[in-house]
Amino acid sequence: MSYRNPVPTVDIIIELVDRPQRPIVLIERRHPPYGWALPGGFVDYGESVETAAQREAQEETNLQVELIEQFQVYSDPNRDPRQHTLSVVFLATAQGNPTAQDDAKDLGIFELWQLPSPLCFDHDRILRDYRHYRHYGIRPRLLT
Repeated sequence: MSYRNPVPTVDIIIELVDRPQRPIVLIERRHPPYGWALPGGFVDYGESVETAAQREAQEETNLQVELIEQFQVYSDPNRDPRQHTLSVVFLATAQGNPTAQDDAKDLGIFELWQLPSPLCFDHDRILRDYRHYRHYGIRPRLLT
């Protein structure tokens, strides 16, 4: 018997704590779908989501991140045009100067109210939820 299951991924909202306003790091994707995105990627077989988040952050931004908390899981079947994925989103902090690596064509440091366009996947929703959480302390509502 064969099963079709969503593919697990991670996304990381990285705040640079050594800069005023604690801006976040976004990458410009080298491969389709093109646009700006949170650092992240697929969880490897045998790897925890926490390890995957730290690895993906390092691979794409050259930053060693400290995972602060698991923020939310996003699982809309249409969130990724390539296939059905679910993403465990982490909040993380880092210091230093990130550089674009691996799947990142470019990298930018952005204030939450000045985000680039277009954002890939459902990252506009994730960042809207995060902005609301950061400013009001209210987590996203679960969809039913």
